[in-house]
Amino acid sequence: MGFLTRRRKRAILAPELDDQELGRLLKSLRATARTGTIATTDLCIAQMSRLLDQDPDDWDRRTHRVSVLADFLAASHLPGAWAAREPRNATALVLHAWAQVAQARAEDRRGETADAVESCLRAADLAPDDPAPWVALLRVARWERWRQPQTFGVWNEVLARDRWNREAYMNMLAYLSPEEGGSRLQVLEFVDALGARMPANAPCAATELTAQVFQYQAILGRGGYEALVARTHWSQGMAAQALDRVAHTWVQPGFLRHAKAVADLNLLAYALMAADRRADARPVFEAVGGLVTAWPWQTGGDPLTEFEQAQSRTAVGL
Repeated sequence: MGFLTRRRKRAILAPELDDQELGRLLKSLRATARTGTIATTDLCIAQMSRLLDQDPDDWDRRTHRVSVLADFLAASHLPGAWAAREPRNATALVLHAWAQVAQARAEDRRGETADAVESCLRAADLAPDDPAPWVALLRVARWERWRQPQTFGVWNEVLARDRWNREAYMNMLAYLSPEEGGSRLQVLEFVDALGARMPANAPCAATELTAQVFQYQAILGRGGYEALVARTHWSQGMAAQALDRVAHTWVQPGFLRHAKAVADLNLLAYALMAADRRADARPVFEAVGGLVTAWPWQTGGDPLTEFEQAQSRTAVGL
């Protein structure tokens, strides 16, 4: 029973996941941004630039870092200050646009993203091989509920540069969902088309399981009898198959190598516990290592509490 004898790591919310360099930058930004001086702004911009300029062709890692920084800095002046100082820096423009959309979503404001669109298009001109400007524009399209021909046009630009971009797939999945103006049929067609071609360990490997979690949470949200029997969702055809396909492969050392692998493992742990597959969930929690993502755990309450309670339940009956 080694699982019980090893001391668990304390669970923490970690938007950076296991990216230690990104984690150090977030910690530094928290500490240095409090003064609000010009010198501090210069320092923060230099720190962000240094990190985002690493491995410029690693689109997966770079997109992860931009997405985390944009959410973290959504209400900050820093992305806008960087873009204003370096108007021909594609990375600065993308971060600024991404942060603008994050702020618009946080404040539930639509129709105010023209500046973000312009920043994305300028960045795309400056860095024609970089998928990040198009991923940021896809976030705009999703938030502003652009018509599908426009949105799919942006989507195709991403795929032309980064075939398995995780952020792009997750945004398209949400855009096509019934909750955001699409339909369950569109989601199924999207996932089905992806599964026929995608490598099992691609950065977007969690797309199918994410779709099933969306559907499961929609059932819970309807309340009443449906919510009481929601667990049966995971014993039925497509949901059960989605879990079976990944439950044992994702935890194998080195199988998932993309930047948001820990987020996918959080998703898998959540789904396995929702299906009451505790034995399968145990090694997944071990692989997560206490690095918790807000979603999907937050749908049941405080994400850390939900995660820790679910992890404790894996030991029941041993």
